[in-house]
Amino acid sequence: MPAVFSKFAGLAIFVWALALPVAQADQQISITTTTYSSTWEGWGTSLAWWAKAYGDRDDLADIVFTLDSTYWEPGGATLPGLGMNIVRYNAGACSWNTINGSVTMSASANIPATKQIEGYWLDGLSTDPSSSSWNWTVDAKQRAMMLKAQDRGANIFELFSNAPMWWQLNNHNPSGADNGGSNLPSSQYKNHAIYLATIAKYAQDNWGITFDSIEPFNEPSSTWWKSTGTQEGCYIDANAQKAIIPILHDQIKSRGLDKTTIAASDENAFQEAANVGRMNTHGYSGSSGPRDQLQQLARGIGQKVWDSEYGDNDGTGDTMVKNIMLDLRLLKPDAWVQWQVLDGSDWGLIAADISARTLQNATTKYYNLAQFTRHIRPGMKLLETNSSNAVSAIDESSHTLVIVAANWDDNTTFSFDLSSFSKVPVDGTKIRSWVTDGTGDRLYASVNGITFNGKSVSTSLEDGAVQTFEIDGVYL
Repeated sequence: MPAVFSKFAGLAIFVWALALPVAQADQQISITTTTYSSTWEGWGTSLAWWAKAYGDRDDLADIVFTLDSTYWEPGGATLPGLGMNIVRYNAGACSWNTINGSVTMSASANIPATKQIEGYWLDGLSTDPSSSSWNWTVDAKQRAMMLKAQDRGANIFELFSNAPMWWQLNNHNPSGADNGGSNLPSSQYKNHAIYLATIAKYAQDNWGITFDSIEPFNEPSSTWWKSTGTQEGCYIDANAQKAIIPILHDQIKSRGLDKTTIAASDENAFQEAANVGRMNTHGYSGSSGPRDQLQQLARGIGQKVWDSEYGDNDGTGDTMVKNIMLDLRLLKPDAWVQWQVLDGSDWGLIAADISARTLQNATTKYYNLAQFTRHIRPGMKLLETNSSNAVSAIDESSHTLVIVAANWDDNTTFSFDLSSFSKVPVDGTKIRSWVTDGTGDRLYASVNGITFNGKSVSTSLEDGAVQTFEIDGVYL
């Protein structure tokens, strides 16, 4: 998740767009029939911290987890739903009880209340989830948003931990150790695993939520998790991770959670491939980092890959679009997850000051993300292209091809060549299209007048524009 001033990846890798037929395009882009994933799993978001504050809002649930158009009153606009189907639920690390009459949590003076997520296991005195050691009424709003998401069609759920419960830590501080070093003693490895597995079992039995995966660590090799920090976090070195993963695996299996696997960062997944079902990486490296190498290593041992957390403070969406393009072309993940829906300083898709409880407009970044999430849908197959300015996917059942293209130069004519496909539409077939431009004048606006011509589609994109095309009748 983003730190206050800067962020680096913990894993050290991840209608006036003129549709005119042209003799020679500035960019000739070939869409190939080469697929590089079995099926796309989808798009998602983490719920902490925004859902802790606003998890009871139906309009936000509709905006994030459906494809419906929903009026967003704080921004005075109707937003196209993002249609996300993946939910990451944060198991909290905080509680304000006293243990044995004297032991209490030591909270950083710099962490805002909005980033303190209440945890369910209060004291470690009993592992029985029905005992007084557990309080299942806390964190009601984050849980409420998870259930709203499920009601709206979300079908993939991940439980993740930013830090173990405070009483498991050396200094009882869920923001980190004083020096940013190790803060979880080996005597508490099993308790951390029990905590997460117990939540997963309770969720299945009482909330109707089956967690497909559990991620026990969040950027565990990062040394910025300190006792003076602004959020929950914990440094856990590679040896500790290696020890905890099989314990968690056993705890999951002992509770009969056969559909739940473990997700973890690449820093430990190679050694624990037998127990880890997926590699999770965060996308804060921007345009740098060996995305292709991580992809090759993961596929080489049969692992799936998620970009499980992405965020930036560029409200225009340009940075996000460039990184999604790089991810889909090089990292080739099975899913992509936004960190915060609501946040300030342009980190969120919708501008908000969560601490002050003020909500504002959707950023241009929101509409740029909609260009991807509304059209590259779960179950599609991603296709190779020969350009860094375009990504593509196909729905083999409906024979609908999706192309998302972006331009960061002067007005540029793009021509998308589909000659490698076994069957394409006849000339003159109308193409559905939407655009978000670099000026903010057109925000996910429909584009008319684009037709298929000579096994290709051509259009002109101005600087900063992102345009999506849906083409029917395309066969691999």
